[in-house]
Amino acid sequence: MSTKEDVESTSNDNRSYASSVQSFAAKHENANEDAEQLDSSSQLSRHLSRLLSNEAGVERIASMGRELASKTKEQMEKFEVDGLDFDLRQLLNYLRTHQLEQGIEPGDSGVAFKSITAVGVDASAAYGPSVEEMLRGAAKLPFHLFSLFKKKTNVPLRNVIQNCTGVVESGEMLFVVGRPGAGCSTLLKCLSGETSELVEVNGDFSYDGLDQNEMMSKYKGYVIYCPELDFHFPKITVKETIDFALKCKTPRVRIDNMTRKEYVDNIRDMWCTVFGLRHTYSTKVGNDFVRGVSGGERKRVSLVEAQATHASIFSWDNATRGLDASTALEFAQAIRTATNMMNNSAIVAIYQAGENIYKLFDKATVLYNGRQIFFGPANKAVAYFQRMGWIKPDRMTSAEFLTSVTVDFENRTLDIAPGFEDKIPKSGTEFEEYWLNSGEYQEVLKSYDDYHARHPAEETRDRLEVARKQRHQVGQREKSQFVVNYWTQVWYCMIRGFQRVKGDQTYTKVYLSSFLIKGLIIGSMFHRIDPKSYSTTEGAYSRGGLLFYVLLFAAVTSLAEIANSFSTRPVIVKQKSYSMYHISAESLQAIFTEMPTKLVAVIILSLVSYWIPYLKFTAGAFFQYLLYLFTVQQCTSFIFKLTATMTKDGETAHAVGGLFVLMLCTFAGFVLPIPEMHHWIRWFHYLNPLTYGFESLMSTEFHGRQMRCSNLVPSGHGYEDVSIANQVCNAAGAIKGQFYVSGDAYIKQQYHFSYNHAWRNWGVNVVWTFGYIIFNVVLSEYLKPLEGGGDLLLYKRGHMPQFGTESAEAKTASREEMMEALNGPGVDLKKVIAQKDVFTWNHLNYTIPYDGATRQLLSDVFGYVKPGKMTALMGESGAGKTTLLNVLAQRINMGVITGDMLVNAQSLPASFNRSCGYVAQADNHMAELSVRESLRFAAELRQAASTPIEEKYEYVEKIINLLGMQNYAEALVGKTGRGLNVEQRKKLSIGVELVAKPSLLLFLDEPTSGLDSQSAWSIVQFMRALADSGQSILCTIHQPSATLFEQFDRLLLLKKGGKMVYFGDIGDNSRTLLNYFERQSNIKCEKTENPAEYMLNCIGAGATANSSTDWHDLWLNSPECAAARNEIEELHRALPNKIVSDDPEMSTKFAASYGSQMKALLRRTSLQFWRSPIYIRGKFFECVSCALFVGLSYVGVNHSIGGAQEAFSSVFMLLLISLAMINQLHVFAYASRELYEVREAASNTFHWSALLLSHFTVETMWSSICQFMCFVCYYWPAQYNGRASHAGFFFFFYVLVFPIYFCSYGLWILYMSPDVPSASMINSNIFAAMLLFCGILQPKEKMPAFWRRLMYNVSPFTYVVQALVGPLVHGKPVICASDEFNVMDPPEGQTCGEFLSTFMDNNPGYLVNHDDTQNCRYCPYSFQDEVVARFNVRWGQRWRNFGFMWAYIIFNLVAMCVCYYIARVKVWSLKSVLDIKGLFKKPRKERHEKDTTIFQEKPGDSERIKNST
Repeated sequence: MSTKEDVESTSNDNRSYASSVQSFAAKHENANEDAEQLDSSSQLSRHLSRLLSNEAGVERIASMGRELASKTKEQMEKFEVDGLDFDLRQLLNYLRTHQLEQGIEPGDSGVAFKSITAVGVDASAAYGPSVEEMLRGAAKLPFHLFSLFKKKTNVPLRNVIQNCTGVVESGEMLFVVGRPGAGCSTLLKCLSGETSELVEVNGDFSYDGLDQNEMMSKYKGYVIYCPELDFHFPKITVKETIDFALKCKTPRVRIDNMTRKEYVDNIRDMWCTVFGLRHTYSTKVGNDFVRGVSGGERKRVSLVEAQATHASIFSWDNATRGLDASTALEFAQAIRTATNMMNNSAIVAIYQAGENIYKLFDKATVLYNGRQIFFGPANKAVAYFQRMGWIKPDRMTSAEFLTSVTVDFENRTLDIAPGFEDKIPKSGTEFEEYWLNSGEYQEVLKSYDDYHARHPAEETRDRLEVARKQRHQVGQREKSQFVVNYWTQVWYCMIRGFQRVKGDQTYTKVYLSSFLIKGLIIGSMFHRIDPKSYSTTEGAYSRGGLLFYVLLFAAVTSLAEIANSFSTRPVIVKQKSYSMYHISAESLQAIFTEMPTKLVAVIILSLVSYWIPYLKFTAGAFFQYLLYLFTVQQCTSFIFKLTATMTKDGETAHAVGGLFVLMLCTFAGFVLPIPEMHHWIRWFHYLNPLTYGFESLMSTEFHGRQMRCSNLVPSGHGYEDVSIANQVCNAAGAIKGQFYVSGDAYIKQQYHFSYNHAWRNWGVNVVWTFGYIIFNVVLSEYLKPLEGGGDLLLYKRGHMPQFGTESAEAKTASREEMMEALNGPGVDLKKVIAQKDVFTWNHLNYTIPYDGATRQLLSDVFGYVKPGKMTALMGESGAGKTTLLNVLAQRINMGVITGDMLVNAQSLPASFNRSCGYVAQADNHMAELSVRESLRFAAELRQAASTPIEEKYEYVEKIINLLGMQNYAEALVGKTGRGLNVEQRKKLSIGVELVAKPSLLLFLDEPTSGLDSQSAWSIVQFMRALADSGQSILCTIHQPSATLFEQFDRLLLLKKGGKMVYFGDIGDNSRTLLNYFERQSNIKCEKTENPAEYMLNCIGAGATANSSTDWHDLWLNSPECAAARNEIEELHRALPNKIVSDDPEMSTKFAASYGSQMKALLRRTSLQFWRSPIYIRGKFFECVSCALFVGLSYVGVNHSIGGAQEAFSSVFMLLLISLAMINQLHVFAYASRELYEVREAASNTFHWSALLLSHFTVETMWSSICQFMCFVCYYWPAQYNGRASHAGFFFFFYVLVFPIYFCSYGLWILYMSPDVPSASMINSNIFAAMLLFCGILQPKEKMPAFWRRLMYNVSPFTYVVQALVGPLVHGKPVICASDEFNVMDPPEGQTCGEFLSTFMDNNPGYLVNHDDTQNCRYCPYSFQDEVVARFNVRWGQRWRNFGFMWAYIIFNLVAMCVCYYIARVKVWSLKSVLDIKGLFKKPRKERHEKDTTIFQEKPGDSERIKNST
């Protein structure tokens, strides 16, 4: 605790701060003083608790939040609450002075910046990825390595932003305006110190006087960058998420000695009351895949989490991404409220901001291609550009106007004032020059100097140092940026870890179930290896196989750690940037939180896999078994965590993880015993935790075990009366003349294992485990955030344009150009429109089953779309806009639809689907195709089959020019950030539908969603020109700006429940529409007001709206409704007489023949693979590295018995490589499946089976090339038989047939699974079962009858192993190693040859010393075929096995198609068929209703604030 003298020495100027801290110090000196005698502010915590514990107090704080949500800083300075009761006045004062008495630093820090220039790598365009580019890069690698030693002078650089200047005072909000790519995100990152992606940042920063280096190194926690995506742990609740953030930031010095728990509870309740989150406490946060709170609520959770850091400056990047207009306003108001309450600063970038959002800001800055062209008060920005000569339309929002100014001059949409045509700036350079010469710029420079003068660095430094000392928990380092000490961070992370485990119970159940099921399968497979009363040498191999398989299963399940690490990384990196905790603390907590589940899993596995097979029946041995398994599992878990920590992406991590599995497995000591290991790699087993674990398990199991001999040599005919003294057991470790073999001797000779090492090995594994933990914890501190960057266009080689991305956009077609392109030159438009069909719908209802009941989504909807008209479909979220669009487009496959949908007053023709285009909200395209290739593919398969291909391609070029895409027609679609930007993707989505020539109707779902205002205007202008050319357009749109709204001809407005509120013309300047709503609501729409927002506010659908009137009833009783119904009836009377030419070619489901579909899909899929070098590289790396490792591990396989067993076990290792390849192909194939299901299926582009078969064909081709590399890397280093009959068959089967099998199998699993993780889990279990039943780990004769008769014969790997091992051993003579001979003494008076002659006549093998009379050295095999015969490997059955493989391949392909049809086309599922419980389930009660009105002004707010209690 700071003393009074310490505090007084900091700053005598800051009177209020000093006095408050003195009062704090005095208060603590008199801690025992009676509560009533303390001053009012010292009782604040008790008051806060009291306020939040009753409903009236909660409502008063909520009212205050609503009041603060709409006030700028200037308005706040004049904001007085007259007559406010004593408690609330104290609370407001407490918040406004940033809780000084609690010892937390005042959060009134601002930031000033001058001449900021950020330099980055110039990467506006690059060559698209492909295998060719990868090979080029590999060829240039030596030159690249050489260039690393020279100074980097040839890297092209550019100024991402330049010469930015401004001042943001505490309590102010700055709006950063600019189009995507203008540098808005870069400016935010520069101000937040997140500059690792940039080459350098030049200019001056002042954080209340401190420069950026000092601020970032000492006080980073006060400056926060909030990324556009909401990263949270989805499975924990809102309360747990916020509590964690508050705990990590709870200061040591708290008012009234408030406990940590009281502090966390009070602050959390206060923020959640203000932001309307109290009802979500027990709801999971969720994400795009996990059901949780709504998008707007999740944004507010992010806001509260950020506020919990007590930071001073917040940068919100693209803050309202993914939110509709009303929710976006809510979120902006929430930021405004937080800024007013805590007096901190907010810098916000929003791409589509309504006028209500813009009015919340104090200041604005405008960026144009990285250049600053304005900074100043937000309410003066518009006037600045109007003086420049730009004309702002009446109903255009300020943000839209400022963005429109920054459009390239050739593509401008704003008018220029008369007389300014030559004076107005026409480029970014001219705009910047105008700005630097303006009076406004001089004002900014003056305010910068003034800000600098008012904030001396020394005073700020002293203030922050004192505050930091008061915040630091006891035990925290003085210089640390974190509030709580390291072990407290670990503790809090651990609590959250247990909350995550509890929240994700499904994963835990699946994880434990897999161990139970696998344990039962293993236990039953090895059931009663030997009778309980004695052991046999025949069961020794099975015991080894069992222990190895269990060990391998426990280790390999840890591979899931890689996926888990990457899924949580964005959350952890974000919270590290908030200075909440060290990343290593999160790494450390995983040990404790994951251990209980893993321990239970290993106990389950141990119980069933130990006692069912009758392993050693002693308690001590069982607990050792349990301990060794658990230790190895923990160790491998941290190996894979370390792998994830050291890699940047999941593909690389999985490839490295797969190689690790193979290495650990190969050198565990079972498939390649230590005596057989080659000297060059034998050292690796010292590093392998599985070796130590396997030796401990084996030595414990065999220690003290006496095994009855199962096969004496010699025995059989002629040797019935031979004494045991003249026999020896055919088993490792056997001693001549002894009927029993010692277990210790067996493992010593066979594996070089010893029981003396059992506990030593456990100790070594414990050390390895701690070593990997330490490595992981240390390296995790250096985790970097996922790489970002600006939009980057990727061009095909040979098509790179000479201009930068600034010029990539070309102007979209005008109305005249559009008409000529679509209808031909000199066509009479009226005649064209008169010939087109009219689509109508009437009395449309749509009901779906919902939790045991039904829910009506559309209620008695009617309307029509005429050619040449553009109809808008609007309503609040949940009103049923997209539902109606899908019903009209015939894209619904569930529920009950009633009513009429007619074309020309007749039922829908068979050609309806082919006559319509549907542009979905999500822009789904194949990332690897170029724009032109995507359009050509659509045209080829969706235009009439009779149209020549040249004509189709010519039409594609027309559409490219109409949409202004000619400059990037050869650019690849790519992913967001590396590929087309959002506007370019939307244009491509529209283009894909237009090339199909939709003659009847074009549906568009939210075409402006996610675009900046200028891009939205460009898209709507194109749609307008399209409609003017005779196209019928029906389009959903969510709260458009006034300028966009007025482009539409007609409006269909819905309210919740799918009920109609209005259908009719919009009129010039929206007059027709406004007349209706002004009449019904008695509220006039102002000249500057957006009619769309006005209308939605009227019906209670806007963010600031509240309506008690039933507008559906008003509509039904209105003359406009009657007129609309009459018009539909009139259409139904007149249209049947219209002449309709129904083209029979249009009535088929698909335009192209099946052969054409396959041809186009094979071409597209080939391009997809060719342009996915990361996938191909990962595939080849996995194959070559693993096969080379196996080949070199078994290098020069000799002629011994062990050599034959090595050939057998090495094939086992080869099979594991295919498992990794199957997992890789799942991820890659899923993208094309998703694209088909989301877009191509509904538009009838091609038949689903064509996709499956084309992907299978191309995948098999690439996999065969990979298998060829495997063959080269495995077969020849091991020096197997080179004759054509052997090597040729192995090559034929392994390189040509086996890939066809595992690709068909892998794709079957994927196409019947809901997602990739499920497919991987199903595949892992089936694959593991096939390995278990193929006879490698448990010989056929030792299997229980059920497994032997069914699974052994059904498992395809049984025949793969037999086919592949045969060529490796056939005809290869056995030359026994010295320890492989059976050594025995002949009866007295006989030589070895005489004694064994009869035995050798009836059995294979040979004798070395025929004439000796003792120590006969007999090798039990003549050829290696005989060694593997016990595993049913027979050279003569190789072609039978080849035939069986084709049976499996055909089965896989049929199963793939049938399962896809059942699971994905017909959408049946086993779960729904077997859902007995669902028959009796009652309707579920929703967890909570989304509160969409938290910042809407409510009656009585002002009175509630003014009236005293």
